[in-house]
Amino acid sequence: MNRNEYITDDQVVKRAKAAVKLAIEKKKILGSPIVAYDSKNNDIYQINEDGSKTVLGKGIGGGRYSERSKANKEA
Repeated sequence: MNRNEYITDDQVVKRAKAAVKLAIEKKKILGSPIVAYDSKNNDIYQINEDGSKTVLGKGIGGGRYSERSKANKEA
């Protein structure tokens, strides 16, 4: 394979975002609940077919895993 045949990181990100968008649209059409994460409130919630939101729990939060594990070791 030539180097020119590989896709760039930007193309990978663009395709991944498009795949997620299509998966969410498919779930909406099928009437399946969608699980989402709100980084501002650190909540994990479910969006139901009627548009209502049900909080399922709290996210771990606290930045990157390496930063959290380092803080836990120091404590």
